Amino acid sequence: MNDDSLLHRQVAPSWVQEGRITSQVFKPTSKDAGKLSVYDGDQIDAEDSWDHYTGQLGHSSCGVVSVTVPECESEELQVVPDPEPFDEHAYIDFAERSRSQVERASKSLRRCADDRGWMFLAAGSDNASSS
Repeated sequence: MNDDSLLHRQVAPSWVQEGRITSQVFKPTSKDAGKLSVYDGDQIDAEDSWDHYTGQLGHSSCGVVSVTVPECESEELQVVPDPEPFDEHAYIDFAERSRSQVERASKSLRRCADDRGWMFLAAGSDNASSS
């Protein structure tokens, strides 16, 4: 991965409010153990990552938004390649961050992704607009 690498994040339908993504997209949950899963855009494009996530892994996603490595680094978050679950997998490391640091970083990453716009939007995703 380099400075131009896109990190694709799947968007659960509940993480879209009035057509815009919420910061929940970039906020790890307790099951994540501080490791927010993303797809390495150097290895897979947004649509193919959505196909993999929904088809092969069987999860729900209304589309894909992306951030870059420098956008993560600006929040002092490391991006770590993690090919163990599948080759294109990586994670944004939120471990050892306070709740307020996670909140701030997730809001910042949401703004970056929102400014970039949807990288892929699933057909029939009524609650998401291609702003």
